Amino acid sequence: MPVRSTRRTFVGVTALTLAFSVIAFTQAAYAGKPVGSDKGATTEETGGGDGTGIYATARITYSGSVAANGSKGNVTSADVNWTPPPCWYAPYLGAKDFKKKMSGDIESQMNAPGMGGHAGAALSELKRHYEDEYGWTDTPGYKDYNVDKDGEGMFWAAVENPDEPDLLKRNSCNDLPFWVDNGEAPPPQYEQAVTPEILAALAYQHMQLPDTEVSLAPEQTTKVNLPTWAWLDKAVFDEVQATAAINVPGFNIEATTTARPVSLTLEPGTDDAVTYPASGECTINNDDSIGEPYARGKANRTPPCGIKYLRSSGNGTYNLQATITWDISWTGTGGAGGDLPDGTFGNGQAVTVQEIQAVNR
Repeated sequence: MPVRSTRRTFVGVTALTLAFSVIAFTQAAYAGKPVGSDKGATTEETGGGDGTGIYATARITYSGSVAANGSKGNVTSADVNWTPPPCWYAPYLGAKDFKKKMSGDIESQMNAPGMGGHAGAALSELKRHYEDEYGWTDTPGYKDYNVDKDGEGMFWAAVENPDEPDLLKRNSCNDLPFWVDNGEAPPPQYEQAVTPEILAALAYQHMQLPDTEVSLAPEQTTKVNLPTWAWLDKAVFDEVQATAAINVPGFNIEATTTARPVSLTLEPGTDDAVTYPASGECTINNDDSIGEPYARGKANRTPPCGIKYLRSSGNGTYNLQATITWDISWTGTGGAGGDLPDGTFGNGQAVTVQEIQAVNR
């Protein structure tokens, strides 16, 4: 079996050629754009099969409270250094389908005008890798695309996260497609192979938190130096869940990401105001509500959660920002689980502040 020193040497020398012939192939054949659903709905788009046991591309299935049409959700990580995975490796095609697709792409490239020199040599090595067991130290080659093992495993390939704005990060999963037997874990060198933890992060990215308008008293229009009470009823919001899953022959994993509201932060929209408490952060009560509803007899009390405006808004309004912080955790296949960074989502509310008019007699 021909063996070369390292796959990294091969990939590094011919990076530009492979970017055109291999990475472009995986992007076109394995559509990276996830499938989402409206809140409470389920959208399924998974690998399928025909009578021969040849399976199509695996798709991530999202369900629960996720954004529509595969778009990003509205939750923002409170940790500015945390980002969802920019790319990953996932089940792609069975051996026969992979041979049909890959060999066709290689032949097309090799027959293209001007395809010679280093580019032609790289394509020849690529062809030998999948046809004639040409491999590297940590990457064995394949005999005839593993067609004698069709139905016993799948080739895995790189998937870009379409919501990652950094092109270099999106293209950082640049290894050649590789074989994984059914029921086996991917080789350890593929650190970005999809796992329940990666699915949990993707569920986080597509999670759709509810739009929540804070109750105010006085409502919409208040007076200068008059405390405005703010609260959220426990019935208004509850924990939110989003699930991401992959389900193909020999490989079935999923993860559910759960968001629980923990606090409300008020930003008055002007420096001429004070908040209650002074930090502007109102924590959740024992009954899962936040703040306290205003009622008769409380006019002379300081609200546990609220704002006092010190200056009129004139002919305009102040944009009160009410942001809920959510504690986020996940659980996944095999008992995996843990914490993810807190998430935040806020709404703006227009507040009119009037001067208290005094009448002289």
